[in-house]
Amino acid sequence: MNHPVMYEINTRCWLRDLSSKNGRPIDLRNVPELEFTRWQNLGFTHIWLMGSWTAGPLSRASSQARRDQLLRYVEVLPDCKEEDVVGSPYAIAAYQVPEGLGGEPGLKEFRQRLAAHGLKLILDFVPNHVGLNHPWVRERPNFFVQKTQETPETFPVETRTGNRWFAHGKDPNFPAWDDTAQLEYRNPNTHAAMIELLHSLLARCDGVRCDMAMLLLADVFAETWHDFPSPAPADPVEFWSTAIRSVKEARPDFLFLAEVYWDLEARLQSLGFDYTYDKRLYDYLVYRNFPEAIRHLKNLSPEFINASAHFLENHDEPRIASILNLPEHRAAALSVLSLPGLRLLHEGQLIGARVRTPVQLARRPNEPVQPDIAEMYEKLLAAIQGGAVGRGKGEVLKPRSAWPENPTADNYLIVQWQLLPDEFDLVVVNFAAHRSQCYAPLTIPNLVQHNWRLSDLLGEETHERRGDDLQNHGLYLDTSAHSAQLFHCHPVI
Repeated sequence: MNHPVMYEINTRCWLRDLSSKNGRPIDLRNVPELEFTRWQNLGFTHIWLMGSWTAGPLSRASSQARRDQLLRYVEVLPDCKEEDVVGSPYAIAAYQVPEGLGGEPGLKEFRQRLAAHGLKLILDFVPNHVGLNHPWVRERPNFFVQKTQETPETFPVETRTGNRWFAHGKDPNFPAWDDTAQLEYRNPNTHAAMIELLHSLLARCDGVRCDMAMLLLADVFAETWHDFPSPAPADPVEFWSTAIRSVKEARPDFLFLAEVYWDLEARLQSLGFDYTYDKRLYDYLVYRNFPEAIRHLKNLSPEFINASAHFLENHDEPRIASILNLPEHRAAALSVLSLPGLRLLHEGQLIGARVRTPVQLARRPNEPVQPDIAEMYEKLLAAIQGGAVGRGKGEVLKPRSAWPENPTADNYLIVQWQLLPDEFDLVVVNFAAHRSQCYAPLTIPNLVQHNWRLSDLLGEETHERRGDDLQNHGLYLDTSAHSAQLFHCHPVI
């Protein structure tokens, strides 16, 4: 699958909502058939069950102990109860599905039903750290970053050789995650154990979303933990290159998606990741810096765009409906859905949910459907399924000025897709809050051999253009503020 459409689901909250809706307990063993049919009809290719692994009581207690987090829980869920706080799914005690979610048999059943509908399963892989209850904390102490004395970033662990002080996992730019223990990637035995763990997932899913993947890069890791003693001499071998190569030898189709920041995406792509987050594009879109979003995409290589994951929200980010108004939202949504690469949609995004639920909660507020947003996504996904977008060859075009001293060509994102020799689709987005004009330099072979009819699959516009004019000058566009159009182009008969 060259251009997947992935749907992220908050597993714990989703199953609880389904149980409430259906008036009976629902877990991964008995998900209603309607869910699978709906995903298939919407054109999804991969379902990401976010937060499906076991979290332990120590990590849960940590989530319940911090006042700032408790205030956030109550802000989101005013009637929040202690049992609603189940701990972060990224403080993993065991890579096993808990019985409350259906257990391992439920996961197997769920994946089989996905496959019957042409869908693949993505699960979390959290390589940087484990939860405080993970058995390795007691059984394999040498797998962890540690000191022999207490520091603010450590916690005590009693081992066979006496007390040690293990580091909590962390992003070096933020406080440590005090519900986790930091794995030691300067120890080659940790590499081997984590690769073995990855191999154990091959029979249970079709790919992994790798949490904070850039933290494992050798130079990043060395800098983050330079104040903690290294258990072995520096090793230039990158964990990801070895791990991904090993997995791909066993299952070439296994998908690796990296959560990555700090402009390290290209490095992780070079180490074997199929897709990496494009956080820069996300930031530009949600902060309404549309000119920079366009410049960003125009300056990227086609190879980089094809290996990028495009999104408007996920479990870490605010809800996009709480940020962009409807015209802006529509333009941004068509943009990320029409770019080559992986397109990521988030549960609740398609109905206009506005509240971001902390991942530590197993219950979320019941938000009303926003009809305009639900209709918008229904139309976008239906139109995209019917043509070449995501299935053919995609290319980000660089529009030209419509006339001298008209700068509005810079407001356009134009993506060309071709699947069949004599047909192509053209995505046209004007991000500006005013009318804009440009010429789109099409790169379709043999344009001159036909005259062309352009029909907007998202609206009523239909145009006919001479092939020689398109070949020599490009397609002239004059569009309204925040316009979002998908033209299907075919020869006039």
